[in-house]
Amino acid sequence: MTQTKKPFHSGFVTIVGRPNVGKSTLMNALVGEKVAIVSNRPQTTRNRIMGVMTRPDWQMVFLDTPGIHNPRTRLGEYMMQSVREAMDGMDVILVLADATQVGEHDRQIIRDMAGRKTPKLLALNKIDLLPKERLLGLIAEFAELGYDGIVPISAKTGDGLDVLTEALVKGLPEGPKYFPDDMMTDQPERLICAEMIREKALLHLRDEVPHGIGVEMMAMNKENDHFMEIHATIYCERDAHKGIIIGKHGAMLQLIGSEARADIEQLLGMHVNLKLWVKVRPDWRNRMDDLRTLGYDSK
Repeated sequence: MTQTKKPFHSGFVTIVGRPNVGKSTLMNALVGEKVAIVSNRPQTTRNRIMGVMTRPDWQMVFLDTPGIHNPRTRLGEYMMQSVREAMDGMDVILVLADATQVGEHDRQIIRDMAGRKTPKLLALNKIDLLPKERLLGLIAEFAELGYDGIVPISAKTGDGLDVLTEALVKGLPEGPKYFPDDMMTDQPERLICAEMIREKALLHLRDEVPHGIGVEMMAMNKENDHFMEIHATIYCERDAHKGIIIGKHGAMLQLIGSEARADIEQLLGMHVNLKLWVKVRPDWRNRMDDLRTLGYDSK
């Protein structure tokens, strides 16, 4: 008796929501690898970032998008264009909200996405920080909007991620395996390394400084199978910001560099000599040439 081969399912899932709801943390948790940087700063994610989750019977390709906001710079406009493009031709839309602080902006996004014909799920994140009665109230509030499922989760603790994965798989059509089993992202190492440097700057710098930071990889020279030298430039928009990034006697830049180097060494699997410079590039977030140089190209 011939056994019928089980059909393979695959598809693309876009993760959307306002800034700082945990989209990158969720994608990293689902994929099982750090493919997107994470911070508690709004608008950490600037590009469309892809993560791949593969199992014997299916493959999900996640697109982590910048937080939906009203752009004030050309960089912001580029980010919102990335969101719009990421929703074209999607198989499933995953809307993420921070259940601890659902405001009118979240509700507007949830209502807007509910009107799309694409299969869609609503995930309520950070339930580890929320009383049960408040969670039940949110589920009841959104129950009639037409979502294919509302799933309470904690991207940080992993609670509910198995249920969410099962619900997402149900929305996948039959299709091919788009990427090899061991591939988790399409981002080049150069971009991931630059983002790791920016992540550490976001972690340690305060006020308006992080929003005006961009990182350009100048060189990645592999000396041998065990050692690489990397040169990168951190751009900021004001002279005063340059002094803050460098810090007293270079202490802040050294801290950013040492933490970034540790992550990069883990990524590349070799020792790294990371050399950082800081340069002022006024208003770079509104200059198309600068945006392209730093990897933000709407084309």
